[in-house]
Amino acid sequence: MNVYIANFGSGNWAWPECQRRNAIAVMDDVRVHPFWQSGNRESYIETAMRVLYTQKGQRPTASVASKWYGANTTLHETADDLWIHREKEVLWWTISTQDEPEKLIMADPGDSSRRAQIAVYYKRCTAWSNKDNVGRPLLWAGIHPKARDFLFTEGTFQKLSDKNADFAKAMIAGEALTSWYDQPEWQEKTDKSGKGAVHTFSREEIAQLEQVQRMQRTAARMVQTAKDTAMQCGQELLSVTKDKQFRFSSDTAAQEYAIGLMKQQEGRCALTGLKLLMDGEPGDDQLRYSLDRIDSSKHYESGNLQVVCKFINMWKCAMDNEEFKRLLALLRG
Repeated sequence: MNVYIANFGSGNWAWPECQRRNAIAVMDDVRVHPFWQSGNRESYIETAMRVLYTQKGQRPTASVASKWYGANTTLHETADDLWIHREKEVLWWTISTQDEPEKLIMADPGDSSRRAQIAVYYKRCTAWSNKDNVGRPLLWAGIHPKARDFLFTEGTFQKLSDKNADFAKAMIAGEALTSWYDQPEWQEKTDKSGKGAVHTFSREEIAQLEQVQRMQRTAARMVQTAKDTAMQCGQELLSVTKDKQFRFSSDTAAQEYAIGLMKQQEGRCALTGLKLLMDGEPGDDQLRYSLDRIDSSKHYESGNLQVVCKFINMWKCAMDNEEFKRLLALLRG
């Protein structure tokens, strides 16, 4: 079993979709992707160096282009391997399957002009988990400083060395890790960090972090649903121009706005006052959070959104907000 550390697109834009699909992902510019498909490594690298840019706006070196080429191959060949992804203060892991990846062609979310097209492959995996096999949460602050050096990468994929892979597998299994912590280089890293080897979280801290994760997961799902709705209307997504339905600069910006609404409304439906359920909380699915346009003739944009019950959003449909409130009052009366 190989162990890989992964990022999923610039700013991890594909991470919510990877969670939803139980998948890992790789993306490749369509201007170079045909060379990978034909196994022409030299032409891939030469073309990438000539026409593509890195996230820092620079032409890629041959080494960087070679890694891009290899990432496609890694995703297609992985099976029964351990994959680890850091999302803010949480580590997630999954095991790749032998299924063939699903391919999509889409506009590059990292290109503000929306001119670039990319091929995206989603490789099915087991369900992503943020806990080890004995049920303890995998929190970044709870990871030894030495392990943090190799459990995160700025690149697309990073295969761990055998020694580091053994640690990662033991950590996921929930095994005792003192044999690593007692090694001189690990103790030296602890001394240099000026902190204890591992922060032990209280039950209250864990509960707070899990609540934040549920809120982030709920916001990501609401934003994706809104984007799907906009797409069904035949509109281009993620645009800031006046003739588009989804007027947020990125998924992250939309999710942060949605989280702000959840907090502002104190977890209650804007139209009924009913207590809303976040993703991952048990209860009636019709009470889940749903993102609603206050004025249905306008767009998904700041100032025109509220969070409501799932069933209320379906009932309201395109009705005027104040008229719907009036009907609800009649029903209550």
